[in-house]
Amino acid sequence: MNHREKLLTVYQDIAKIEVNQIILPEKYQNYVAEVARNCFKRKAAHTVLITLLVHKILHSSQDIRYHQAEMMDGFSGRSIDTKYITPTLTELGLPAMAESGWLTRSFEQPYPYTLSYNGNISPKSLKIAFLNIIDFVQTHSEKTEDVLKLLLKLIKSAKDDNLVEIVKLTNPEKLSIQNVINALEEHFNHNYATVGGSKLPVIAFYAIYQLLIKEISRYSFCKLGKLGSHTASDRTSRTAGDIEIFNQNNHLVEAIEVKHGQEITLQIVYRAREKIVKYNPRRYYIFAAKDVKQSEQEEINKLITQISSEHGCQVILNGIIPTIKYYLRLIESISDFIDGYSQLVASDNELQKIHKEKWNEILGRLMNEE
Repeated sequence: MNHREKLLTVYQDIAKIEVNQIILPEKYQNYVAEVARNCFKRKAAHTVLITLLVHKILHSSQDIRYHQAEMMDGFSGRSIDTKYITPTLTELGLPAMAESGWLTRSFEQPYPYTLSYNGNISPKSLKIAFLNIIDFVQTHSEKTEDVLKLLLKLIKSAKDDNLVEIVKLTNPEKLSIQNVINALEEHFNHNYATVGGSKLPVIAFYAIYQLLIKEISRYSFCKLGKLGSHTASDRTSRTAGDIEIFNQNNHLVEAIEVKHGQEITLQIVYRAREKIVKYNPRRYYIFAAKDVKQSEQEEINKLITQISSEHGCQVILNGIIPTIKYYLRLIESISDFIDGYSQLVASDNELQKIHKEKWNEILGRLMNEE
């Protein structure tokens, strides 16, 4: 049995039990609950922990604190995660990293996960919980599967609690483009006091492009790349942008990068050039909430000209809202856009419940304006 098969088996088992049937010392129940509470905000923590727990079940003699193959008697936790755990969590619809929990600096440090581990895992309560759980299963390996069951049970419960059914507008065709723009601006810019909101403009563009590739001749025979994680850093991301468009030969033709709450700086365009060199799109769009940084305007223009000359890629800079407003004029049905955006918001695991409830609140007011 490999790690994927074991994880699936344990996940299937949790449907048959209640939380109170999993017997663990109260102290460690609380630690597991702390990891589960952070499953949307700090996905690397539970991803790494699940990987270690599954490996411990399959190889009980392994000291899972030694999570890198270069460590004495260690093993490659990252390889197991990348090949088996993260893809399986994604398949199950549970919060998951883009590739691996070990690609975050907090967990990739070349030191064992002992109680004195110095990696900057935050908040501190999560670090304490994570390290104590690992310490517990090292000395009580017979309890490893119970720990994994409780963790998966609580994460699934958190995921279920995060589900919000988005209301459906009764007469969306009566809405004006300005009504929709106002609604999106409010949804993007509300102070949520939590992570995840920066993905909302990305989702809006993705919903628009789902329609554009069907309706605009420029995109004939093109397809959208999968809407991925918005939390992956440029250092670890294997994509050219937040949204990618491929032709029938699976070659990248356009990439879209969305910078919510930011202005376009020279550094942002330099990072775009690195991706252009690597992935070779014909067009690269950067949409930001604010204008181009005025003190860097001249240098940015020179760099864009250079990119066009050397790489044959047109870099296009514009604002998020002006671009969405323009695209909404191009698509055939505002109703289709609202439906698509609502479905993406409802199903996205990186968004918090508050983001989904806010969209419902906004839609409720829109219905009163119909």
